Amino acid sequence: MNAITPQLGPSLDLLFDMIKNPGFQQSRLDVEKGNEIESMKQRNDDADDILSREWDWLMYGEDHFTTRELTATETGAITRDDLAAFYGSYWTPSNMMLAVSGDVTPAGFLADLERRFAGWKSEGPKVPWPPDPPSHAVKPGLYHVEKDIPQGKAAIGHLGIKRDGWDNPDYFALSVMNDILGGGGFTSRITKRVRSDEGLAYGAGSSFGIGNYWPGVFYMGYASKNATVAFAAKICAEEVAKIRSATASEDEMKTSKNSFIETFPRSFESPASIVGNFASDDYIGRPHSYWDKYRDNIRKVTAADVQRVAKTYLQPDKLIYLFVGKWAEMEPGDPNGKASMKDFYGGQVTHLPLRDPLTLKPMP
Repeated sequence: MNAITPQLGPSLDLLFDMIKNPGFQQSRLDVEKGNEIESMKQRNDDADDILSREWDWLMYGEDHFTTRELTATETGAITRDDLAAFYGSYWTPSNMMLAVSGDVTPAGFLADLERRFAGWKSEGPKVPWPPDPPSHAVKPGLYHVEKDIPQGKAAIGHLGIKRDGWDNPDYFALSVMNDILGGGGFTSRITKRVRSDEGLAYGAGSSFGIGNYWPGVFYMGYASKNATVAFAAKICAEEVAKIRSATASEDEMKTSKNSFIETFPRSFESPASIVGNFASDDYIGRPHSYWDKYRDNIRKVTAADVQRVAKTYLQPDKLIYLFVGKWAEMEPGDPNGKASMKDFYGGQVTHLPLRDPLTLKPMP
């Protein structure tokens, strides 16, 4: 909720009335279900959506709650009673976090909240915490989904790591390593080679996920002409090998570390961002002292640290290559013979089916 100070009280009256006494109006439910199904019909229109869906399933499986996708039948079956039952079980003060910023005094506002929460009982099952991790077995390899588009879409990577505490120096070294590899925009190696040097894509980059409850994902991605998708993928693999085999330059280290240090204040540039960060701390168990030490921990990262974490956590033999596009144009590679799909797992490809947008069943 966002309100001007003179209207804070009336705004809170409306907010608490809605969250404590929801109507679940049938006509609104019907509209939302219709909108959801209409949106489903467009699932295959954009190759990026196909890539994202299949990538998530390759990493975490189709059944984990973070990757599960509704079908039209499941959406149509949701009733008002279902919403009310879920609300009655889980929408309780014991499952809530509330963050406030702006023109309020803590003592006065807390007293107002106590009054508004009075009599609202916390009943029903407690939310399982932490959530269950994925049980999916990740299988490295070459994967493809056929779609008639002029530019192929690419996702390359493997599982990242799960966080174990908040003071591990490897986490800060991983941030700098990924920034140099592909996360730092125009200054990063993948972007320079794929975009600037070879002109294969408008954008290319990487990220390295450190999950709080299960491993995150190491990801490299781009879009390129079907014929040059393999060449760009080969460059990404080469850059992974290079950052594992040699130390980063002094200029790369300085540029990367300065970018983290100089942009750090943006995380606390407004009351809303401050309280949002601290609420996130409580939600995921991150100590507030993490922020006090953040810049010093980045400053401590050395080129040797970057190479060490690259060798430890980047795993070329476990890479998954996922491409969406015209396989007949992708497979042979670029006309100059710089790369082809045979460069990845000998070209042994698993062709994933395009899914029916409403049922998610494989289409003929």
